[in-house]
Amino acid sequence: MELGTGLFTCQSRPDDDRSTSELYDEMLTVAGAAEDAGLDSVWVSEHHFMDDEYLSGTMPSLGALAAATDEIEIGTCIALAPLYDGVRLAEDVATADNISGGRVTLGMAIGSNPAEFEAFGVPIDERVERLADQVGLLRAAWSEGELDYDADFHDVSPDVNVTPKPVGNDVPIMLGGGAKPAVRRAAREGDAWCAPSKFSVGGLKKRVEDIENVREHEDVDGEFTNYVIQHGWVGDSKDEAWETMRDGYFYIQRRYAEIFSGEPVEELDDERKRELKEQAIFGTPEQVVDELETYRDALGDDVHFIFRTYHPGVGTDEMVECIDRLGSEVAPELR
Repeated sequence: MELGTGLFTCQSRPDDDRSTSELYDEMLTVAGAAEDAGLDSVWVSEHHFMDDEYLSGTMPSLGALAAATDEIEIGTCIALAPLYDGVRLAEDVATADNISGGRVTLGMAIGSNPAEFEAFGVPIDERVERLADQVGLLRAAWSEGELDYDADFHDVSPDVNVTPKPVGNDVPIMLGGGAKPAVRRAAREGDAWCAPSKFSVGGLKKRVEDIENVREHEDVDGEFTNYVIQHGWVGDSKDEAWETMRDGYFYIQRRYAEIFSGEPVEELDDERKRELKEQAIFGTPEQVVDELETYRDALGDDVHFIFRTYHPGVGTDEMVECIDRLGSEVAPELR
């Protein structure tokens, strides 16, 4: 079982008086701590036009992470595929991959916020088709020679040779989404699937079995990785761990509720807070290991768990200490 962390969102909580530059410094510090702790991956997220400055520049952030680390996998979880120019995305991802020495994983999904699509001038009802088109265009752009791909949503000259190429002429593509069509699309077209945090262990197992069936029956070759995301924290006790992560966790979930609904959300209701607490994994290292072992037992040793410890406003030192313990006291018990 591999273990990563993130998702770096670099949001400025109302009670956090740090500058934007300081929040991006925090991202690089925490990523360095994750590598030093022996974790397997770090991830950035993406949304646009948020008043708390939710990270929007995924590709510059990957470049910075690539330069600030040496060995750890770096990736997007998730890039909003329909909002990108495909050729420019191919160039930027390949550049970050070369800076990192071949450590980039590109996670993409269809997106859901109507305001973002409207601002970018992209019809939201084309988002599924645009994601599929991006995957095909990227793979063609990263192949040797001229771009041999008839894109549905991009006018690209057939004699264009996209450069640079990524290391090995490829970057793993991870596709996100929890609905059955999204899961099956990942099985057919991607190198990996990223499961949203809402799933129970039993629900995840069913989705992974579905992926395996699709790839077997449709003769899809190649390695495939299942990534699982869940919020959590490692502390001295269950109560202390929850107390530390709670405010940042509830803050980001409130902002997600606004993103997905398109409406202001002043406060999460008590029932939603109870649901979120039940979903999260937190406590002593031993308690966290016990919960993560249920994922490993259900999904197999090859699952890559993204333990989401980046909660806005928690504090850099606290995050680093949590990640140190995740690497030294949790990860060794799962490998």
